Amino acid sequence: MNFSDSQIVGSIMTDHDFETTDNLADADLIFVNTCSIRDNAEKRVRARLQEFKRYKKQKPGLIIGVLGCMAERLKEQLIEEEKMVDVIVGPDAYRDLPRLLSVAESGQKAINVILSADETYADINPVRLDNNGVSAFISIMRGCENFCSYCVVPYTRGRERSRDPQTIVREAEELFSEGYREVTLLGQNVNSYKWDDGTGFAQLLERVAKVNPLLRVRFATSHPKDLTDELLHTMAAYPNICRSIHLPVQSGSDRMLKLMNRKYTREWYRQRIEAIRQILPGCAISTDIIAGFCTETEEDHQDTLEMMRWAGYDYAFMFKYSERPDTLAHKRYKDDVPDEVKSRRLQEIIELQQELSFRSNHADIGKTFEVLAESVSKKSGSELSGRNSQNKVVVFARENFKPGDYVQVRITSCTPATLRGKVVKELHNGHNPGALK
Repeated sequence: MNFSDSQIVGSIMTDHDFETTDNLADADLIFVNTCSIRDNAEKRVRARLQEFKRYKKQKPGLIIGVLGCMAERLKEQLIEEEKMVDVIVGPDAYRDLPRLLSVAESGQKAINVILSADETYADINPVRLDNNGVSAFISIMRGCENFCSYCVVPYTRGRERSRDPQTIVREAEELFSEGYREVTLLGQNVNSYKWDDGTGFAQLLERVAKVNPLLRVRFATSHPKDLTDELLHTMAAYPNICRSIHLPVQSGSDRMLKLMNRKYTREWYRQRIEAIRQILPGCAISTDIIAGFCTETEEDHQDTLEMMRWAGYDYAFMFKYSERPDTLAHKRYKDDVPDEVKSRRLQEIIELQQELSFRSNHADIGKTFEVLAESVSKKSGSELSGRNSQNKVVVFARENFKPGDYVQVRITSCTPATLRGKVVKELHNGHNPGALK
């Protein structure tokens, strides 16, 4: 979502006669787009701001701005603590950047962190910064109203508000006409998408899939409590909707899930996994897991490991619990799991997931997947890298293929993170993406 927001900022600044530069020393303006979901993210932002001090000394007129969730959470406090910061802009106030820059240029500090009740960027065509020309993000909604007890997002991103489906479909059509072959629909909880005419996420997903069968469609992220069978059947009906679902579990313990205010039980979650397996055979499932949430016991931890083994996740994002100010957990619970215990549990989760990922990838050896080539491999100019419908990275011989081509690849080997394969044949226009043989 932050990457998508940066593209929106890029569009606004380009419309006001700015251009990007790869050389910090040449910059007249530096923005840091921030995340507050974990304490480590904010520490990295502060470290980056310290790096910018020398550029400020070399160019006194340089303007430094902090954007996004950290700006929303800390507001004026950030300007007091980081003296070199000139502009503070929350995630709903990017349209105000030209005015705020005028204020900063006059020597004053400029702040706008007002959260909106409406989608604020629906009519902006994002500047596709640092993209591969093949895949792109489309923001379909903002905000969150789930109020998981550990999460700061509802306070930094505001209430849920969805974007007009016509503008979303139009953006997908424009991207396809420009040569893009994959879009990812973004939202804090895409399953909550709803427009005034009654369009829900399943209907929106179908409309985007119908743009062109050669346009792959992904989405992120889903909340388990809102993952409906209707959505799964829609995915099954369109081969170009990728067979990959990110379904954050956070914990395998019912006690933890209740404290986290996740609004589902482990049994409910398992039923959703079973529905995916039944309706979408071969669909990859990934997840998020938090280690060491408040009062977590060894039994709770073992419940999480057991859930991982049962689900057999293809990959996961795994973190130690990081208490965030003003969240429900901060107000109600004690962050009482020692850091060394959190670290040990996290390591056990990571090691188990490495086993599960390798097992999942190893099971793909001998299978043939359709791969959308995205870029030249970082390790070898003679190879291309892309992803299959299951969102797994596949590396194969470059030959005469180029990014944007659909290629049939038979898997010959793997690591826990990557599949390697041999080209079977190129797929030409008119082929429906998504097949697995």
